Amino acid sequence: MIYVYTLFSGSSGNCVYVKNEDTEILIDAGRSCGAIEKSLSALGTSLSRIKGIFVTHEHSDHTQGLEIISKKFQIPVYMTSPSYDNYVRGGSYLQRMARSCNVEYERDIGSLNIRSFPIPHDSAQNVGYVITSGNDTFGIATDIGHPTEIIAENLSQCKKIILESNHDIKMVENGPYPRFLKDRILSPNGHLSNDKCAQLCAYLCDKGVNGITLAHLSRENNLPKIAYETVKDHLNACGFENVPLKVAFADITVEATNDYSYPYPIK
Repeated sequence: MIYVYTLFSGSSGNCVYVKNEDTEILIDAGRSCGAIEKSLSALGTSLSRIKGIFVTHEHSDHTQGLEIISKKFQIPVYMTSPSYDNYVRGGSYLQRMARSCNVEYERDIGSLNIRSFPIPHDSAQNVGYVITSGNDTFGIATDIGHPTEIIAENLSQCKKIILESNHDIKMVENGPYPRFLKDRILSPNGHLSNDKCAQLCAYLCDKGVNGITLAHLSRENNLPKIAYETVKDHLNACGFENVPLKVAFADITVEATNDYSYPYPIK
């Protein structure tokens, strides 16, 4: 069985902890080494037990902690060749630990199988991951400029998924961001809106996905309540009212003990 915890989620940093009975990995390391270690400690584990870090893309909110983690823990880091070439510096500790991979690659780490698939975004290369352990399959896809057949095909093979629900379009248009930044967010290589996320969720539920966590919410252009209700209302209208829907913590160590009126997940 696969257990998944969103340690950090959003523009201030992203990191997902994945484990089964004998293997532990991270998807991204977008906060400091100390912050990630603190979050793992709250879950009863440590970076010393992580067997691999799988990077979605090279933006800092997904890679911030990699250099110090590489220096302190010597954990193998897997990223696509475009991200590697764009981000990894010669002579860095990360260069010693990072593996440059094809855009669509597959690795077995312990008893977990991890497979990547491409996602459109304004990075050198962005990917999502499908993780398999026995008969259990989990998928993650964030920083999605627009839904594609490849994204839908890969996530439809999963039982549970983490999917980006980044922004409310009206909040973006009426918010304080300059026009060029609004255009970037709303572009085909930007981020996935709540509305488009809802449509993709309904399609995936029709294909058999039976658990969804909304992630990478913008602090400035979204609210967990808005993201949740937008997706939930659409799922209900499509007949998927019984599919569990949750919202990822922005910071599990800060928010996990607080009382919220909408469903936050621990795992």
